[in-house]
Amino acid sequence: MADKKDQKPAGSFEERRKHLAHMSDEELYNYFWELAGKIVDPLVQAGKIYTTPAIERSVLLRMGFSSLEAQALVQGVLEHQLLPHGAGNLVWKLSEALDLGIREAGLELIEGKHWDQAVKLFEGVTS
Repeated sequence: MADKKDQKPAGSFEERRKHLAHMSDEELYNYFWELAGKIVDPLVQAGKIYTTPAIERSVLLRMGFSSLEAQALVQGVLEHQLLPHGAGNLVWKLSEALDLGIREAGLELIEGKHWDQAVKLFEGVTS
């Protein structure tokens, strides 16, 4: 049996590209990105659906929070069952709603403030 790397697709290159031959460069460009989007859509969906406390802590670290602050924020997110929405997303949305800086909003959450409002921001929002 031949290796997959030795197998060639059925038909010649000219036969396989017939459906593309009429396209302009711009149409080919757009078609490429349409197909690329179809390839990465499942990855994006998985990223929205499957997260972990470790991933959320990592996001918060990149937003400028210390390890201890990130841990406290993620703990609060878990306690309020908001993990599917993302800890960083929650802090960002809350900062916008309260007209605060991201860090300030996060620190106030750590102090126990604004959790009711954070929960309300995501009521009816599916993850």
